[in-house]
Amino acid sequence: MRIFQNLNTQEIKTLKLHLFYSGIEGVAAGALILTEFIFIKSLKGSNVQLAFLFQFSMVVFLFAMVANEILRRYTNRKILLRSIAIISKLPLVGLAFFPDVSNQAGIPVIYHTIFLSIFLLYFVSKIAVIPSINQYLKGNYKHENFGRLFGYSVTVQKVTMLASTFTAGLLLDWNPNSYKVFYPVVGILAIISIFQLTKIKFVQKEELIDTPVWQALQQSFIRVFHILKTNKAFRHLEMGFMIYGFAWMSTHAVITIFYERALDLNYSSVAFYKNAFNLIAIAFLPFFGRFIGQRDPRRFGIITFGSLLLFILFTGLTEYFDGYTEIYGIKIYYMLMVAVFFNGLFMGSMPILWGIGSSYFCKPEEAADYQSVHLFLTGVRALFAPIIGIKLYEWFGFSITYATGVIFLLFAILLMIYSEKRFPK
Repeated sequence: MRIFQNLNTQEIKTLKLHLFYSGIEGVAAGALILTEFIFIKSLKGSNVQLAFLFQFSMVVFLFAMVANEILRRYTNRKILLRSIAIISKLPLVGLAFFPDVSNQAGIPVIYHTIFLSIFLLYFVSKIAVIPSINQYLKGNYKHENFGRLFGYSVTVQKVTMLASTFTAGLLLDWNPNSYKVFYPVVGILAIISIFQLTKIKFVQKEELIDTPVWQALQQSFIRVFHILKTNKAFRHLEMGFMIYGFAWMSTHAVITIFYERALDLNYSSVAFYKNAFNLIAIAFLPFFGRFIGQRDPRRFGIITFGSLLLFILFTGLTEYFDGYTEIYGIKIYYMLMVAVFFNGLFMGSMPILWGIGSSYFCKPEEAADYQSVHLFLTGVRALFAPIIGIKLYEWFGFSITYATGVIFLLFAILLMIYSEKRFPK
């Protein structure tokens, strides 16, 4: 097959396992993509709770440093990751025992808290899995193939996500209580995907570490500040991520509310828009994978941040230019379709930039430290951005919230232009 051309035996074996992992992960992620809309539409969660639900998926990265220390000390990575998968994903099975949804009242408030707790635990695994993926792949893919092969895996994930999201949308419109069926399935699939990932060859250098954890964490933070202080190109990339991250996180939950309250979309309509941008992302992923392998990640960031800017802008314009047509119960807003195109470009480029961008500024053996810095800073911005976005919406409405995001993204783009020009890689 063409994708296996010019690869050595180890790369081919790793790619097959990685693609299989990505396929299963895509099915799980596709069903989860409607979670926030389920929470606000059917379960009747509050705006602030919705912000927390999104926040949990990112704020766990605050503990990336702790996870990195544990990963450095625990040499049997396979057992560790598989144990984390079972502990964090299996509680999704408990959603099968939730009460049926009432169209007027949703579910009792106590179940909102349980729902949020289950997903907080679900997202905790990210802080161990994501750095491990970087290490697994960095040790098995040649540098010149890294971006291209990573792009293939993201493509597979997006394709399976499409089918999963479409199926979940149909099930929810047929019966809002169907979430009690597919969430337990997602939990089992998520465990299987981690088991699959850990079949990839992994070699970790033996380190004799007798430093107490608290002292090691202190040293980790010293390494963070040293990396950010001495590597200006990487520092500017992370500054751009901080600015972009605020824009994205502050508008993400608000857009979910916008779909439900301003546009009155049903589940099939939301699934249609999410699948539409994923199709565009799939179409551009191979190009983006090659592009990041040949260009400075900061130039790639300009494309990514600019695409998000235009997505937010055209989503906001839908409130004022609200023409649409309805086909088989799906509301197709003309302006929102323009927004979806740019969201597709964003979703096609961001997984690659976010997942491996930091690796371009370090040596292979430094990948875990650099990715830990990246993940920790993701958690920092997640602490405040989603809540600020919700409060901006509650105080000033959709337009001001979207405008704030657009302005921040303009600053992020200008920083990338300045950084690449003044501090070439």
